Amino acid sequence: MTGDPAGPVAGLVLAAGSSIRMGRNKLLLTLKGEAIVRRAARLAVAVLDPVIVVLGHEAEQVRQELVGLPCRTIVNPGHDSGIHSSVQAGIAALPADAEAVVVLLADMPLVTSAMITRIVETFRTSGAPLVISEYGDAVAPPHLYGRALFPELVESGGGRQVIRRYRARAAVLSWPAPALTDLDVPADLELIEALLAEEA
Repeated sequence: MTGDPAGPVAGLVLAAGSSIRMGRNKLLLTLKGEAIVRRAARLAVAVLDPVIVVLGHEAEQVRQELVGLPCRTIVNPGHDSGIHSSVQAGIAALPADAEAVVVLLADMPLVTSAMITRIVETFRTSGAPLVISEYGDAVAPPHLYGRALFPELVESGGGRQVIRRYRARAAVLSWPAPALTDLDVPADLELIEALLAEEA
């Protein structure tokens, strides 16, 4: 079921949401002078190839923040229907030789390239068809899905059902709880800036 663990591992950065609770497009906010969406894509392309960024809300503005990065963008016209449609659009755009994909959320800026690297290494060494991330009791991206799981990922429109179905066969990586922090409301940006300052 795992296919070739030495094969290419692609990245899928989900960046299509409308940021309703933020009141403006959170992916265009900046951390250390860099747009949130660019930070996510930059960390992904450091490890994964190819990287596809799924756009939706204010797609052109978001795309402009990615200029110069070796990633591909696609637009999910149905992004208003939820994250599942972006997963489906992204999986459909993956190249035929991708043996696995790491799905990331663009609004989790405390995810690091070192975390992504470890996820890929675990896929290559464990033989597991699925590598999931845990933050304390919470299960949240980034997750890696082997190619054999792509059809179920598309059919279910998201990873939760796939994770439940294959949890017993998954490799599980545990990360510090603060890495789960995402951007939903304006106060989250200050919290993330503070957490990054602590790491520096």
